[in-house]
Amino acid sequence: MRVFLNPGHAPCGCPDPGAVNSGTGLRECDVAKNIADLVEKHLTKAGVSVSGNLQSDDLYEVVCASNNIDADVFVSIHCNAFNGVANGTETWHYHTSKYGKQLAECIQRQIVNALGTEDRGIKGAEPGRNGLYVLSNTDAVAVLVETAFIDNAEDEVLLRTKQDEFARAIARGITDFEQETLNQ
Repeated sequence: MRVFLNPGHAPCGCPDPGAVNSGTGLRECDVAKNIADLVEKHLTKAGVSVSGNLQSDDLYEVVCASNNIDADVFVSIHCNAFNGVANGTETWHYHTSKYGKQLAECIQRQIVNALGTEDRGIKGAEPGRNGLYVLSNTDAVAVLVETAFIDNAEDEVLLRTKQDEFARAIARGITDFEQETLNQ
């Protein structure tokens, strides 16, 4: 299995850092990159091939890179933000993808169980309604993980101090998915 990781938003935050916690300055681009690098380390240690780990503001570039290496699994890593009150984890998949839904369930379950975040569930992204470009245009089984809310005080602490735990949970979710699909 070849895995492609996509930490959300622009490298070093320029031009787009993604969501930012106004009180602490914690930036989504930095959290996503740190978590993706740790996921890569844990997957490699588990014998899973990570064929790409690309952070770019150019989503077309990201999708092409994943498609060009013929990745089997694509995981985009993000932090959510809304109103400072909303919290928890949600994982998105392409709305008609059976395997995308299965991968989303595996990752969602691992994060919620490991970190105790609020389970906001898995969600299907539908083009024209709530479609997420990377999910609609990537050939691999693809998910987008909203790890936690960077603008929520409790979730921000997790995102700042538990990045390795998020990474381990995402890596376990990917290996769970691999095992489940081998047994089908």
